[in-house]
Amino acid sequence: MTNTPATSSPSSFDRWRIVVLLMGYTALAHFNREGLAVAGSEVFIKKLGISEVEMGWVYTSFGIVYTTLMLPGGWLVDRFGSARVLTLLGLTMGMVVALTGTLTWLSNTPGSLLIGLLLLRGLTGACSAPLHPGAAHVASDLMPDRHRATANGMRTAGALIGIAFSYPIFGWLMDTLGWPWAFVASGSALIAFGVLWKSVASPSLPAPQPSASAATAEDDSHAAWLLLRDHNLWLLSLSYAAYSYLQYLFFYWLDYYFKSELHVSDADSRRASFYIFLAMGAGMSIGGLSTGVMCKRFGTNHGRRCIVMTGLILGALFARLGVQMEDYLSVSLCLAISMGLLGMCEGVFWTTATDIGGKARGFSGAFLNTVGTIGGFIAPVLTPFLAQSMGWPNAISVACVIAGLGGLIWFWIKSPPT
Repeated sequence: MTNTPATSSPSSFDRWRIVVLLMGYTALAHFNREGLAVAGSEVFIKKLGISEVEMGWVYTSFGIVYTTLMLPGGWLVDRFGSARVLTLLGLTMGMVVALTGTLTWLSNTPGSLLIGLLLLRGLTGACSAPLHPGAAHVASDLMPDRHRATANGMRTAGALIGIAFSYPIFGWLMDTLGWPWAFVASGSALIAFGVLWKSVASPSLPAPQPSASAATAEDDSHAAWLLLRDHNLWLLSLSYAAYSYLQYLFFYWLDYYFKSELHVSDADSRRASFYIFLAMGAGMSIGGLSTGVMCKRFGTNHGRRCIVMTGLILGALFARLGVQMEDYLSVSLCLAISMGLLGMCEGVFWTTATDIGGKARGFSGAFLNTVGTIGGFIAPVLTPFLAQSMGWPNAISVACVIAGLGGLIWFWIKSPPT
């Protein structure tokens, strides 16, 4: 399958409008993903009898299914087009998140609630598997080379904006409506956005050839699997896994760390989490813009390497510094700087993956995210185990070391020419 152009080439304004819409889509999808972490620390662990380790397995159940279905999801994006797959994602994921709110009506014991959370969280992972490969595919389809890292930085920034706003807004929804109806409202909003995406964005995006032959489909599959021999894709993905380990640790346990270790109020924890994740989103946008400048000045390979190594190594150092402090504001500031530095790397990872993939860029993006989420979703379940034996600051320091090593891997990564 070759990529076919849309019926008419979109204007520059239309391209950036779709990127902004894509930011909103990824923001709302991640808002729905992170809402469970907000409810986990404030409701499921505190009030409904689920332990920290059990909640870690709930978070990881998402990762297991999400990771398992990532490569098939990337293949679907290449085969059926990002527009269709992303529309389906919004409708199905929104429905499953809304169903999470019905658990309180179906179960009245911690054990039955835990089973329900595990099942629905796994389904959420299945529905959302094509999100980032599909979004990277959109950026690659729409944008010229010089703007691709910026577009990827912006749409991944949308994910962090969604995560940042989940703490104050999902917390407010729980305070106002109760946690069950908060999930119903959140999932319904994602369904509505899926309909909006179908109406506004889909007509401007390239679609696969409807008459693709079986031989063409076989060639596409062969091209995708040949990517598994590319050592640059493997090294890139291992670095992304190290990055994701530290990133996902904060996604799922930052709110709990503030409340259990620093003993701050729910309102202060939500506020700190909001600003920290917003800083990471800002870092993603800044990193995307900076990548274009650095690549123009030093070349693609050295420019991307400089951004990622700076972001990962300095980000790990600031996270380590933060957890050594006890003052709530000092910790928040250091972690905000850390997450902003880490965020600078995101667009580079996705742009490099799609460059490596070529016409199978949905598959290469899915492979990157598969390996990345393996690293990322080890953190939610491993960190509380480490924290029980060595304390939360040291458990987080382990993640900092892993992230720093991920930055060093870039000495051996070569970006393909653009």
